[in-house]
Amino acid sequence: MLKVLVIDDEALLRKGIVLEIDWLSIGCMVVAQAANGMEGIEATHKYQPDLIITDIRMPKMDGIQMVKQLREEGNEVSVIFLTAYSDFSYAQSAIKLYVADYLLKPFEDGELEAAVLQVIKKLEEKQQKEASTDKDLGLLLKKGDKSKYVMEAIDYIAKHYSDEHLCIATVAQSLGVSEGHLSHIFKKETEFTIMSYITQYRMHIAMKLLSDCRYKVYEVTELVGYHDCAYFSSTFKKVVGVSPSEYQDRSIR
Repeated sequence: MLKVLVIDDEALLRKGIVLEIDWLSIGCMVVAQAANGMEGIEATHKYQPDLIITDIRMPKMDGIQMVKQLREEGNEVSVIFLTAYSDFSYAQSAIKLYVADYLLKPFEDGELEAAVLQVIKKLEEKQQKEASTDKDLGLLLKKGDKSKYVMEAIDYIAKHYSDEHLCIATVAQSLGVSEGHLSHIFKKETEFTIMSYITQYRMHIAMKLLSDCRYKVYEVTELVGYHDCAYFSSTFKKVVGVSPSEYQDRSIR
């Protein structure tokens, strides 16, 4: 059940939004309402909504300022902006804050529900991708099923994935075991080669970083151990199926 927060300084409009949609039928629940951005931030901290539907022009703190503060806090909540003002500068601000949609008041019947359903679809796709990646990585491996060297290798990779020189030689040396022996037991017990696991793990971390609107693609490239952005992007697309920029655009909306 997705939690929804509705924010607007007009009480009647807030009530209309809450009553317009059969929230339960689409897997949502309105957990709180607020009259301005300051109250919206408090409600977000308290209820941790998955989706915020908010007006832009409001007293005390407007919608743009509110979402900007939430993004600076690292909050990736999906946002749908509502406004009676068609000034393009507002749309530009909304785009920069990676909002899910931008609707002009008065919106047509079914328009808001369609926007909400699109948010739900994107969130479900994101969850499925993360679950699939975790499974493919072998991150759900039971430690009791793996030998000491394999588990130590997995732990070492998790701590040193940002090192661009990370390879089977550095992993084997850290464990005090030969490359051949480590390669054999790692592939036997995980079905991954050391290098393919390193690549998969790096892409897994890259997906998480790209979901954070604070990081640019070139920054993520360096954070996961690559110095060539083009090579990183090519590798990411082979593993994930879309380019880093496409993935980021889909994930943070």
